[in-house]
Amino acid sequence: MIARLEGVLAVKGPTRLVLDVGGVGYEVLVSLQTFERLPETGKTVGLNIRTVVREDAFLLYGFATTLEKDLFDLLLRANRVGPRLAQAILSGISTGALLRALCDSDAPALRRAPGVGAKLAERICLDLSDGARELMAREQTVPDGETLPEPSETGLSVVEQLISALENLGYASHQAEKVAVSAAREAGDDASLENLIRVALRSLAT
Repeated sequence: MIARLEGVLAVKGPTRLVLDVGGVGYEVLVSLQTFERLPETGKTVGLNIRTVVREDAFLLYGFATTLEKDLFDLLLRANRVGPRLAQAILSGISTGALLRALCDSDAPALRRAPGVGAKLAERICLDLSDGARELMAREQTVPDGETLPEPSETGLSVVEQLISALENLGYASHQAEKVAVSAAREAGDDASLENLIRVALRSLAT
């Protein structure tokens, strides 16, 4: 299994990137939290990797921090939580806030993520609270630093890229559009995709 990749960031998108490692391009799925920390394309980046093998696919999920990877693994232990939903949860809730929510069995905090209703949020808390407390005990600090990358170059506007990313994570089209438009209004006309995502994450967390 692939546990870590380090290479040149060849393609950069809010939920998907391609790492060129020795001439081989690896497609890696990432949360919006990890996307915020990426450098500009052409730069070298190292990511923690969780390999998910299915009958029809071999998927690589990438994480900027060990804590995010640990939380991804923890979320997969909950009933009815698969890799895509775990990615969506990590996109909508910061690692520190998610860990605290799981430790405190704060189901309403989990309901901010797409696809997580009241019953599922309660189930996740019930399944994972003990594991979250064990993880919390291992964490001396919760990293919250950020690096500010340059915007990626695609054929879509930054607002359209944000809407597409949110829809890919499971947000309804009308909600994704509403959040994106609101983020664009707050961030300003010349805001980069990273700035829009940062504003959108604050909105989704409230």
